[in-house]
Amino acid sequence: MAEKKLNVLFVASEAVPFVKTGGLADVAGSLPKALMAENIQPVVIIPKYQSIPEEMRCRMEHIYDGSIQLAWRQKYIGLDMLEHDGVKYYFVDNGDYFQREKLYGYDDDAERFAFFCRGVLSLLPAMDFWPEVIHLNDWHTAMIAPYLKYDFSGDERYRDIKTVFTIHNLKYQGVFNPDYVTDVLGLDRALFDSGVLEQSGALNYMKSAIVCCDHITTVSRTYAEEVRYSYFGEGLDGLLGQRAGDLTGITNGIDGDMYNPENDKCLYHTYNIRTIDKKLDNKQELQKQLGLEENRSIPMLAIISRLVEQKGFDLCVRTMDELLRTDKVQLVVLGTGDKFYEDWFMGLAWRFPGRVSVNIGFSDELSRRTYAAADLFLMPSVFEPCGLSQLIAMRYGAIPVVHAIGGLRDTVVPFDKLNLTGTGFTFESYNAHDFLYAIRRALGVCEDYELRSSVMRNAMEADFSWAKSAGEYAALYRRLTE
Repeated sequence: MAEKKLNVLFVASEAVPFVKTGGLADVAGSLPKALMAENIQPVVIIPKYQSIPEEMRCRMEHIYDGSIQLAWRQKYIGLDMLEHDGVKYYFVDNGDYFQREKLYGYDDDAERFAFFCRGVLSLLPAMDFWPEVIHLNDWHTAMIAPYLKYDFSGDERYRDIKTVFTIHNLKYQGVFNPDYVTDVLGLDRALFDSGVLEQSGALNYMKSAIVCCDHITTVSRTYAEEVRYSYFGEGLDGLLGQRAGDLTGITNGIDGDMYNPENDKCLYHTYNIRTIDKKLDNKQELQKQLGLEENRSIPMLAIISRLVEQKGFDLCVRTMDELLRTDKVQLVVLGTGDKFYEDWFMGLAWRFPGRVSVNIGFSDELSRRTYAAADLFLMPSVFEPCGLSQLIAMRYGAIPVVHAIGGLRDTVVPFDKLNLTGTGFTFESYNAHDFLYAIRRALGVCEDYELRSSVMRNAMEADFSWAKSAGEYAALYRRLTE
């Protein structure tokens, strides 16, 4: 007997191809599509931001106009819909909150995303869809769990809805003034005083979801274990330890159609595992574009990342000058972030002209060309819930060199020269010497054509599609609704 189709509402603050600032958008754009193969009926809902391309906004179907109460405020709310790749995407509309230049970083973010959370639940009757599970993602969607449990429970239509909350990055929790409980959320202050909404004297959106949801997931198996320890737990390790029985790590995947060097139109030369030597053609073209010395044999190292402390760039500060002085390598950096790291990398490019290219900002085309050209991909993160960059790098045959924590430990298998197994290089201790040693081990392998080809092929053959993860999510949804 075939399994019953299950309705799942996937709630996120961003989703590819509509709007993106980080890996969450890739998940929201890829996982729902993969869930359809598991007899799950997914629907995705995000805010209707100003930065959604006009071409997509023009194709949206307007579904609903109305208003909702947010504490003492009466606010307009609208709902639009657009189908993409067989998945329905809904967009919560309010010009005051979402017609802005950026997605995040405003003084009223607590109010903006409280409106979004309350709005999602209020809009369910306007949709041609009723969820059995609502899947929440990070702090921007977290308040749906307490709203559902304490504010919508009087409506019997909502009582059987189950909630899954995914922690993509525990560092960002949505921490605000306690007065916002009544003034912004419109909830009873007793929920704060009893600890449901409170953490260390502040209103904490993420903590609220962890307390109120039916199940918690993280985006890799190792990270699900790490967050229960104080070093990684960001103050919530005790609570996550208490809920360990309701905590599951499911490793993220990537969209193999979106990231495919065989048909990627951004590349100078497309290639596959049988024509992997064409990476050298891509390297030479990128060297020309970026003003680097044109040399097909020189190893090219790449960093594509937010330039922030979490990503381990203190190790780069302590190692890159020595590496570039003593080893003949090139380095390509693409990203934006903290001014200290931006300035330091720009200084590195000034000290090593023709050897280092630093590109502050982000370009999808340049990122793909860099993955396709690079020999090694550096990711020395202090912590990494999952990481998508190392998965994309492997898909394009760029060998990852990573700190063995979180999702990096789960996805990068250390290369074994004797058995020719493994997909990259790892280091265990977070220190500059171990990082530099891992890079030099990788460079040693790159000098041997057969070894280099073996690890590159292993990396390209690794399966990081969403199929396995989607199956795990589908099984979780069904357990919750049985």
